[in-house]
Amino acid sequence: MIRRSGREWQDVGTPAGPKLFGGRRSARPYQPLDSASRYSYLRFVVKILVIGSGGREHALTWKLRQSPQAERIFCAPGNVGTGEVAENVTIPVSDLKALVSFAKENRVDLTVVGPDDPLAAGIIDLFTSEKLRAFGPNKSAARIESSKIFAKELMRTQKIPTAEARTFSNSSEALHYCERLEFPIVIKADGLALGKGVVIAADAAMARSTIDGMMNQGRFGDAGRRIVIEEFLHGTECSLHVLVDRRNYVLLESARDHKRALDADQGPNTGGMGAFSPASNWNSKLQSRFDSEIMRPLLRGLIQEDVTFQGLLYPGLMITSDGPRVLEFNCRFGDPETQTLLPRMKSDLLPLLEATIDGKIERCAIEWDTRAAVTVVLASGGYPGKYESGKSISGLDQAGKLEDVQIFHAGTKRDGSEVKTAGGRVLAVTALGSTLEAARARAYEAVSRIHFENCHYRRDIALNAIGANVT
Repeated sequence: MIRRSGREWQDVGTPAGPKLFGGRRSARPYQPLDSASRYSYLRFVVKILVIGSGGREHALTWKLRQSPQAERIFCAPGNVGTGEVAENVTIPVSDLKALVSFAKENRVDLTVVGPDDPLAAGIIDLFTSEKLRAFGPNKSAARIESSKIFAKELMRTQKIPTAEARTFSNSSEALHYCERLEFPIVIKADGLALGKGVVIAADAAMARSTIDGMMNQGRFGDAGRRIVIEEFLHGTECSLHVLVDRRNYVLLESARDHKRALDADQGPNTGGMGAFSPASNWNSKLQSRFDSEIMRPLLRGLIQEDVTFQGLLYPGLMITSDGPRVLEFNCRFGDPETQTLLPRMKSDLLPLLEATIDGKIERCAIEWDTRAAVTVVLASGGYPGKYESGKSISGLDQAGKLEDVQIFHAGTKRDGSEVKTAGGRVLAVTALGSTLEAARARAYEAVSRIHFENCHYRRDIALNAIGANVT
């Protein structure tokens, strides 16, 4: 771990070698597949800084550690899991200047930004101004996630299929508009709200309460001062991840996540309670429409707006009877989708990120494990509302020894010899299997071995998808 002492950074310990899938350490160096190494941009070893502290960042760090070009990896601020495969650095994600200073002082070759907040704050612009190489969109491009209104206007201009919507900066006008709508409706805070700024209002009373909370009571601060009210789309959701180098893109494998806190998609929205891949509602015909109706118009529109998007684009889609419709755009890797996708990725991730930055992603192809993956999130009781931290976690070693199981840490901290909870979402347990059913069974077997007080998780992750693949 790296800690700050005055103005200097001190090395207080380096983790052991890379920990691969299922908790086993590699007996031989990781060998990237030819498809990813076709873009042979990396000619030397590099130092990498991953920014963030969640399960997504643990998965990114875990995957990057497998690259033969990764000489040394830092994670700021990291968690217990990242500390096993990288060197944690005690800098919060909001301290952009300290992150830049650390990258310069330690001669970091590539910085990978996990969360949306620093991207919206302009961390890529800051790193670029200091001639530091970083993966992610700049502040202007990050508006596609940080402003729902910006994204809606862009989709409207480019005729990208999405829900009908109106935007409001006055609560009275928003309430009056709701009086003539059919429920349910969807109300979204314009800005970032930790994945909780989208509310499905079942009736007028819930709509009034939501609008008042966002616009008048400041539930999400400035992020909710302006809102989007849109029609409720019927269908099934699908999460896609796309590496975009401004003009071209490469699509990653499909996934589906579970946003509601409780089984049967009940309860409030969360950052995500689980995911699986491949998506059971995705096929080649939908992918073709995604290219022609969504991605090509979007890239054209961004260029027309003089917006340079280079990074990871994560469109959330609703698959309706009329085809794919965009629910939202995100400008970073999804959480928990990343924990589901990266264990299926056989290719080296590092050259893919480098190619995206250099505008050469079209040279790359990605090899995927044909097996399915299922991820179950273990959360603190009460999440996404109030919850208690500091609960001792047991069973991690036993669960991690299961074949084809990987445990990604999120809200965890080390207290002496113990690992304790330190957040709402605590762990993400991912398993691979020859079928979705097999992956699901293995994931829940691992979950059953992990224990902490008031542990909460959904018991129906991927359940409805078994046997429901579209053709």
